[in-house]
Amino acid sequence: MSMGGDPERGDEFGLPPVDIKIPDDASELDRDVQAYHRELRALRRRKLARRLSAPLTRHGLLLPLLASCLALTLLAGTLLTLLSASQGSWLPASPLPRAEASSPAPAPSTPAGRPGQPLPGGSIVAGGQLKSLSTLSGTVLALVPRLCRCTRDLRQLARQAAASDVRLYLVGIYGDKTGPLTRRAGLRDARAAADTGGTLTDTYRPGGLTAILVRSTGVVDTVVPAPVGGFRLSKAIGALRTAGPAGLPGRA
Repeated sequence: MSMGGDPERGDEFGLPPVDIKIPDDASELDRDVQAYHRELRALRRRKLARRLSAPLTRHGLLLPLLASCLALTLLAGTLLTLLSASQGSWLPASPLPRAEASSPAPAPSTPAGRPGQPLPGGSIVAGGQLKSLSTLSGTVLALVPRLCRCTRDLRQLARQAAASDVRLYLVGIYGDKTGPLTRRAGLRDARAAADTGGTLTDTYRPGGLTAILVRSTGVVDTVVPAPVGGFRLSKAIGALRTAGPAGLPGRA
């Protein structure tokens, strides 16, 4: 205010006019002081609330969440352990197995087609006809491999079979035909055959010329691969017409 009390006159420094009222008694300011303290208390409460809620806001929310998950996991594991232990205590104890008397294991049976056993079930084609292997008793079966250069051994085997009046079959493995080989070797008494079903091939799996001697009872007597010096089976072939013991290949 101006010294003259004119309210329209501005301050010398360009400030707006201010009406200042100074009370005569300080008790008139109690309301203002109480309002001021109320604002201070409200400010302190807001600061305290922000401080307490800080871990649950922004990035501070991750840590309490992880702690809660860990606590739940531990609690679930503990409950499962207690539950399993309690269920195990309810089960009756199973008696121990009694020791059984050991029984001798059955001796493995000799497969068909081996010496002392009949020929395997199957058939061959001989003379254009299907012949069952079970009907080839008292015979000699010569298993002829592919590209066999065994004409000399076949002639020798044919002579020994003819001397004992035993029929000889030249059986081509894998169904190969042996007619041309029979004619080249001049084997009149031999009969060309083919293992079309693969029964003899799968049973003996010959690596070369192989002779199978079958007794008159239909039991295989001997299985002889072609030796280096040729076949010496005169005595063994001669014994095929009897039902006696297996004839052994002669060496003389």
